[in-house]
Amino acid sequence: MNAPNTALRAVRTGMRMSQDDFARALQAAGHRVGEPNDANKRLVQRWESGTITAPRPVYARALEVVTGLPISLLGFAAVPGEQIADDQHGGHDLTSPMSNLATPTQASRQSTVHRSYEDVWLSRYQYYSSGRGDSFAGQHFVVVLQHGDRLTARSLPGSATSSLSLDLTVDGAVVTGTWVEQTDSAGYYRGARYHGAIQLLAEPTGRRMAGKWVGFGKDMEVNTGPWELIFRDASTSKATLDRYNTSAE
Repeated sequence: MNAPNTALRAVRTGMRMSQDDFARALQAAGHRVGEPNDANKRLVQRWESGTITAPRPVYARALEVVTGLPISLLGFAAVPGEQIADDQHGGHDLTSPMSNLATPTQASRQSTVHRSYEDVWLSRYQYYSSGRGDSFAGQHFVVVLQHGDRLTARSLPGSATSSLSLDLTVDGAVVTGTWVEQTDSAGYYRGARYHGAIQLLAEPTGRRMAGKWVGFGKDMEVNTGPWELIFRDASTSKATLDRYNTSAE
């Protein structure tokens, strides 16, 4: 008899999701990345009970997108070569003080989608607060997971008081996608949820991406500002994530 998957259950409950909610999130993630799946409450129960010890690849990828964690940290058995068991039948425009990058054409010739970005990164952006009349910086340590040309990044919960997620697509050295930030309920923005678009250029070294974000502000104006991701660690093991699960200040 297999032991219950307490790691997956802990992650799900930590996200404050019921098994139904979790299954719906997996379905939504599958549609978002172009790999629809049939996740349901019964499947989540079978994973958590240990009846199924490893998900099929389509579910493994959806699990990583939803949780922001590598499948190896979700309590499943390691299966070589992914031979996985079957699961079921006016605004403000801030200019960047960051260093200059190569032009898109030059950068594209120096980098390809085949590079792996699956690492721990420091995410750093700047924004203007109209209510406070000043510019501020937001920082998070994020775990980046990669499936083909798609990247998902999720902030480590202890690295900032807000939570951040990025869903990106890589085309050569050009990285484009969307961002969502849930602010601290006790902070200045009182738990407001902000979202927008982002485009970055990856440096040839593969250790930095920089560009700009666009999104709406507190007073519903459209703003832009600089954003960069800086490589920190190639490992996504639990010990590594624990080390970065602290303030990014």
